[in-house]
Parts: sequence; structure tokens; C-alpha cells
Amino acid sequence: MAQSDFWDRPQEAQSTIDQLKALKKVVDPWQAANEKASDLDELLGLMDEHQPDSLKELQSEMSTLEKNIETLEFQRLLSDPLDSHNAIVSINAGAGGTESCDWASMLIRMYLRWAERNDYRTESVDLTPGEEAGIKSTTFIVQGPYAYGYLKAESGVHRLVRISPFDANKRRHTSFASVNIIAEVEDAPEVEIKDVDIRIDTYRAGGAGGQHVNKTDSAVRITHLATGIVAQCQNERSQFQNKQVAMKILKARLFEKLRQDREEELKNKYGEKKEIAWGSQIRSYVFHPYTMVKDHRTNTETSNGQAVMDGAIDEFIQAFLKATAS
Repeated sequence: MAQSDFWDRPQEAQSTIDQLKALKKVVDPWQAANEKASDLDELLGLMDEHQPDSLKELQSEMSTLEKNIETLEFQRLLSDPLDSHNAIVSINAGAGGTESCDWASMLIRMYLRWAERNDYRTESVDLTPGEEAGIKSTTFIVQGPYAYGYLKAESGVHRLVRISPFDANKRRHTSFASVNIIAEVEDAPEVEIKDVDIRIDTYRAGGAGGQHVNKTDSAVRITHLATGIVAQCQNERSQFQNKQVAMKILKARLFEKLRQDREEELKNKYGEKKEIAWGSQIRSYVFHPYTMVKDHRTNTETSNGQAVMDGAIDEFIQAFLKATAS
């Protein structure tokens, strides 16, 4: 990078910078943890049993360091080149009308709370509300190191069993919603999108976005003609901004399709290598007649359904990633 001709080949230069950023995301936290351990070791040598308050503070610092190291150790399982990227999350209500729309909105809250717990930022891209309650579909981006690496474990169909709050007879209902997670890719040379390959439609946005919402055709929907893959955005303030975001999501979805096609070819050629695959129904959330959340891929389960709906899903994510890495 210090060479005078570094930027003579912009694409290669940007690729080098991206690789450097990815490496720094791995190396910097380990260096920080090592420095912290050295500081605590030095501090320990200066203390004695007559400093109870200082010893208590030291124990707290060591406990925090231990948790940070456990997290760093776990990140070693995230070896896919895309694992360190942001995650594009799409949630769609299944058949079942209001019930499924409400379930989809509950899942949105669960993932937003998970992101908040882990200091990730979120950016809403598109949301279609249900006719009576909840949402029909939504897309949002979770931004931060390894967002995709963790959240990729959540792709699949999520099933809810509960007493319906919309049923006057208080009957038990089963609802479904699908969750799709793909990596946000800034540069994907394999994916080339030409103007003749897409159709761009504009329409009036129906959500937040300022004074232009419902007054101008600022929302954008882009359809890739060859594959039928669609990306849309309505939450930015202008049509140009919405188009930029929609193109970014379309590129990510096309890149994910390319990856899936390659994996399918390898699977057909060499056979399935992992016992736990991306199934359709991955998890059940039962709130009646008992409370249990169970992941069908790893058999991990908990009776604390409220904590799960408040974003405590790391147990399921870690169990899946450990199982697929073995």
C-alpha cells in the first residue's frame, strides 16, 4: 500500500484494502485482549490481600476478559470469507393471514433486540405491513463485524404455536414465517448487472421517509429478468437513494444464488459433507400448552421463551455453528 503505484489498479487496490480490513477485524481484538491480559498480570503483581476493593475490581476485569476471549475463540469457527460481512435479513409471513403477519413482526423484534444486545447497528430497507396487524414482509441490514457469520444460522422457517390473541374463542394456532439471511457484498466481480438484465419499477412508499412518502414515486423495485430475483427499497428519502440500496441488495441476492448453485454442484458431485443441513423448518416456538423453544437441527431447547423473544438466541446460533463446523 505504501508503493506509489498502489492505486494504478483501483480494483486490485480496493481488494487489498478489503482483505486488510477483514484481517484487522480478526487480529486487532486478539492484540487488545493480549495487552489487557498483560496489564492485569502486572497489576496483580502489585496487589496484596490488604486491598480487597482493588482485588474485586481485578476479578471483574478478568471475568470480562475471559468472556471476550471466549467470543474470539468462537469466531474461529467463522471461516467463510463472507462471515465477517454485514447481514441482509429478510422475513416473510407464511400462510395464515393475520396470525402469520403478527408472528413475522415478533421475529423482527427478536432479531432487532439480538442486534442491540450485540452492539450491531440496523438499517431498515423495506417493510410491507399486514392488513390487520403485523407485517407481511420486511428487509433490513444488520451492520457490524461477523453479523452474517452469526445470523446465517437463522435462515429457514420458524414455527409458532400459541393461543391466538386474534381468536375470540381462544383456540390454539400454528403460524409460520420464513427468515432468509444473505451477506452484504460490496464487490462481487462474478456478478455483473447490465441495464438490459433488469426492470426498474417505481411506486409510492408506504412507510417512514419524510415528507415525500405517499406523495412521490420514490420507492424502487428492481427485477432481475433472467432469475426473477427482486429487490426493493422504500425507506430512503429519494428515489436515487432507494435505487442504490435496492441494487446493492439485488447484487447480494444474485451472489448468494451463485454460491448456492456452486454448492449444489459440489453436493451432487461429492455428496453431502455435513449432517446438519439448511432445512425448511429449523425451529419451533411453543407457548401453549407449555413453553419451549427448540431448534430441530441441533435439538437445542429452552423453556425460557420470553428471553428468546427478547433476543437471547446465541445458544441456538452457537450450537448450530459448532455442529456444522465439526
